[in-house]
Amino acid sequence: MTDLQPERVLANLRAVRDRIAEAAANSGRTESDVCLVAVTKTVSPATIRVLVEAGQKDVGENRAQQIRDRAAELADTDVAWHMIGRLQRNKVKYVVPMCTMIHSVDSLRLAEAISKRAQAGGVQATCLLEVNVSGEEAKTGVTPADAAALASQVAALDGIDLVGLMTMPPFVDDAETVRPLFVALRELREQLNRQADLPQPLTELSMGMTQDYEVAIEEGATIVRVGTALFR
Repeated sequence: MTDLQPERVLANLRAVRDRIAEAAANSGRTESDVCLVAVTKTVSPATIRVLVEAGQKDVGENRAQQIRDRAAELADTDVAWHMIGRLQRNKVKYVVPMCTMIHSVDSLRLAEAISKRAQAGGVQATCLLEVNVSGEEAKTGVTPADAAALASQVAALDGIDLVGLMTMPPFVDDAETVRPLFVALRELREQLNRQADLPQPLTELSMGMTQDYEVAIEEGATIVRVGTALFR
């Protein structure tokens, strides 16, 4: 794990927040309309603590065990943990009720495991449905064609609040090439809100990372997941 100089991390955080504010303004919104999730898988708990003390409460991890371990190490801080990586059913116990949000629900069986754990703990698990908008075989997520049916099934489960959608676009040098994928996720959310049998409208769009988060915000992202830009 990398330990970075606090001054460097804080300068990066300010720069990312400034770029979020500018991109939000381009879409008629403000910085407060976009949640920055700091992806901290490569850095030490000490570096996470620097972020949290600077007001960056939302932290994302790709591995369930890492959330379990880091939550224990940082139990004295006010971290809002986000599970952003692929989640296996046997690892659900590490993130419920620990996480503020689970971004990567991609099957009914996983949702049922989350529901069972949440009910046992007397909590509501806030979740996003992961959608494979790009159609890449290596990516997880439900297909857009199957999203409505799965969203209805997941939203009906006790112990789960389904609040939006998430996608992982391809890594590209030119962010403009993935803009259509962000548009597609936004339009899918609108379609599901019109046509799917949901107890509440989907409001969140988790899309955009270091290489493309500004374009994602311009297309309606409410959550961006940024790591490299904060820790380089």
